[in-house]
Amino acid sequence: MVSRAEAAGYGALVLTVDAPRLGLRERDLRNAFSIPEGYEPANIPRAETFMRSEARSSAIARHAATAFDASITWDVVGWLRSISRLPIVVKGVLTPEDAECAVAAGADAIIVSNHGGRQLDSTPATIDVIEEVAGTVAGRCEIYLDGGIRRGIDVVKALALGARAVLIGRPHVWGLAAEGERGVHAVIEQLAEELRLAMILLGCASIAEIGPSLIRRG
Repeated sequence: MVSRAEAAGYGALVLTVDAPRLGLRERDLRNAFSIPEGYEPANIPRAETFMRSEARSSAIARHAATAFDASITWDVVGWLRSISRLPIVVKGVLTPEDAECAVAAGADAIIVSNHGGRQLDSTPATIDVIEEVAGTVAGRCEIYLDGGIRRGIDVVKALALGARAVLIGRPHVWGLAAEGERGVHAVIEQLAEELRLAMILLGCASIAEIGPSLIRRG
């Protein structure tokens, strides 16, 4: 998969570190989640586990239990470095301690992420931890944030607290479901326009002017 990513012209590898097993996703258990007949997750090895529906069982959880190695350590970053020239981004960091481990292991960037809140109950919101993580990293690698980005002002908050960029998940899926490719473009354009408007109203002429002084906590 790494070789294919390089050959396809991708710019980085993202290693997700917060899902050695799938969290308890009760909706998937209730609806016996599986990939519908006629579809196939082409980039996922041993995909046959996704195709079998079983009552009170999630196909994606079964796949994770058989295909994911829960015993991997931070050494896997070095292994990836040994087989690829692409930058390595570590996704799923929520604490300064893990941020330090990622940097020490050689990550080029980290993604502050709680996996959409679907892995472990009571994990903090990413916006609440990014400032502390950014302080620990202290510029040694880039920091991105995902989770809860719904409007342009959310992007401003993340950038002000130390993110270099944000990632979105659900919003572009909603756009895709509503209007296909045009819907995805509409979501991205709306976020960008809201970001521009927020910057104007905050008096920021450039992204570089967005900083922690814009944030007030009650």
